[in-house]
Amino acid sequence: MLLHSNIIGEGKPFVILHGFLGMSDNWKTLGNQFAEHFQVHLVDQRNHGRSFHDDSFHYEALAEDLKHYFDANQIKDAILLGHSMGGKTAMLFATLYPELVSKLIIADISPRFYPIHHDAILQGLNSLDFNVLKSRSQADKQLANYVSDFGTRQFLLKNLYWIEKGKLALRMNLEALTENVSEVGEALPIHAKFEGDTLFLRGDKSEYIGNQDEAIIKNHFPEANIITISNAGHWLHAENPEDFYNAVTNFVN
Repeated sequence: MLLHSNIIGEGKPFVILHGFLGMSDNWKTLGNQFAEHFQVHLVDQRNHGRSFHDDSFHYEALAEDLKHYFDANQIKDAILLGHSMGGKTAMLFATLYPELVSKLIIADISPRFYPIHHDAILQGLNSLDFNVLKSRSQADKQLANYVSDFGTRQFLLKNLYWIEKGKLALRMNLEALTENVSEVGEALPIHAKFEGDTLFLRGDKSEYIGNQDEAIIKNHFPEANIITISNAGHWLHAENPEDFYNAVTNFVN
């Protein structure tokens, strides 16, 4: 099965992977900017967005999905950008298929192991009963019992759609993602290495990449540069899109 994507622009392929519980639409604004210079592929990973649902969910499968996508679209040499979970997929893919990746960009995630920290969010999403909830605002009110941050709720509620008239649903495969949430924090395999051009971007308000991560990053990605984006947390591309865009553009050029 082939991953769903939105392809915009012309030129060298530039593939973008969203994070956990996100979707390709999260990258539409920046994707359109990058599309002025590249052929941008905004990809939905399995169990997310409009891509297929599958009980199996781990990074080996996500990397193989991406290889299948590259083959189907005859992509032989791409810039690859991944945020958070998408960054982990991108890291593994680049170490497995280095010949297909000319530049690797990882947004706010390190190759190390992360403990589960999406409990409240998943509980909140699983509490949404669409037999009872009939509007986006009702869903937001219910989710607020679990997720206090308004921005995070808006991000999550982008997954809502009308499955039929008067009936809301979530695009993601919530059951599989809840079941396999421990996979999201898995570390990159210990011997995995990519020697190509690599950029790690971290938000200055985020704790996902700390100073202790620099040695781990260099171990797997010896050519990596690490740049901090100011006034930004984990969703650095949404919180400071201008600096994010400039950092990526300087790197790829």
